[in-house]
Amino acid sequence: MKISIPTIVTITAIVTVTAITSPLQAQSAWTLRQCAEYAVEHNLQIKQQDNQRRQQELQLSTARNARLPEVSGSLGQNFSFGRGLTAENTYTNTNTSNTSFSLSTSIPLFTGFQIPNQIKLNQLNLEAATQDLEKAKNDIRMQVAQAYVQILYDMEIRDVANRQIAIDSMQVVRLEAFVRNGKASEAELSQQRATLANSHLTATQAANNLRMSTLTMTQLLELPSPEGFSIVRPPVDDLSAIISTATVSPEIIYQEALGVKPEIMSQEIRLRATDHSIKIAQSGYYPQLSFSAGLGTNYYKTSGFTADSFGEQLKNNFSQYIGLNLSIPIFNRFQTRNNVRNARIEQETQMLALDNSKKTLYKEIQQVYYNALNAQAKEKSSMEALQSSKDAFTLMQAKYENGKATITEFNEAKNNYLKAESDMVQARYENLYQHALIEFYRGRELNL
Repeated sequence: MKISIPTIVTITAIVTVTAITSPLQAQSAWTLRQCAEYAVEHNLQIKQQDNQRRQQELQLSTARNARLPEVSGSLGQNFSFGRGLTAENTYTNTNTSNTSFSLSTSIPLFTGFQIPNQIKLNQLNLEAATQDLEKAKNDIRMQVAQAYVQILYDMEIRDVANRQIAIDSMQVVRLEAFVRNGKASEAELSQQRATLANSHLTATQAANNLRMSTLTMTQLLELPSPEGFSIVRPPVDDLSAIISTATVSPEIIYQEALGVKPEIMSQEIRLRATDHSIKIAQSGYYPQLSFSAGLGTNYYKTSGFTADSFGEQLKNNFSQYIGLNLSIPIFNRFQTRNNVRNARIEQETQMLALDNSKKTLYKEIQQVYYNALNAQAKEKSSMEALQSSKDAFTLMQAKYENGKATITEFNEAKNNYLKAESDMVQARYENLYQHALIEFYRGRELNL
């Protein structure tokens, strides 16, 4: 039986992690911090998200470099053959060759504030991409925490199943002795052996569930195999101390989450970026001024005519130029106007996206809050039920050993006790998971 864990649409996990000294599963057990750190370091989706952030770094570098001069050089070699007009106004066959060299530069002086706004836009896009990367890390941390709690739960259920085997085994031994002494029938012994077989089946299923939850964790960690992997199992008292803290109101959790949730922060950054997108679009209304300069020379030779030497011609034909170019927009078929309007619409869309993210966050927090309250009440009730079932089982066991109760009554009391124990384990770890969710929304770590 798997622990019932409610599904949350978006989960943010903020877990303070430390470096792992051993890269693969070794003999030592893994803590939650080690699992989270290793998953963050090796998860492929996080690496892909980091590549997107690095692309934003390159785009920012490109925007900053737009202020630098653009320099280009050219080298040309042309040959001409056939009849051509001469200086005497006659045609003759001539061969000519022309070699040219040039070096030019262009520097933007004023671009209608496009370059500074483009730089600021890319800076904000980089910040947003960094928050997206942090969200990806938090998501994998939350998945690891959920898998960790699931393993702990499956460990407890396995132990419950093993305790059931121990109880049933002792009863089989007891009945075998009674049968030899004529105090019990073969039918009672066969019934108890069947009960023991069912207990073994339950234990096998519990062990398989534990193996599958361990496999899920190792897959999150990108480990090649679950063999040799184990986690640190905290004492029950430590778990009780973790989940015994009071649950604050949804409003307080929400205010704390607004300052740490990378989803919200990235949306806010992108909203600020839309201001610069509008200014970039508005730059089309302004004149564009640029400075240009260049150097050039060439070598020319015609067959049948005497020409100066290559070096002499390059020296004599050397030329320079500088210039200013002012481009004034007059009418561009309303392209600039529509670009500005489109940028404003994108700003409104981003504003709506931010509002929607905040409302979704508050709804999630409300759901987690009331789930946590319910989990706390459920654990308290299950502990009371467990104590009652345990007392009833102890009493029935004494009656059975004194011959005042049947094996059927004994097994019924035992099953009720073990079911109450399983229900309590499920309630405990559901409470732990809900507590972990609240802590993650508040930007705090779960110490396991």
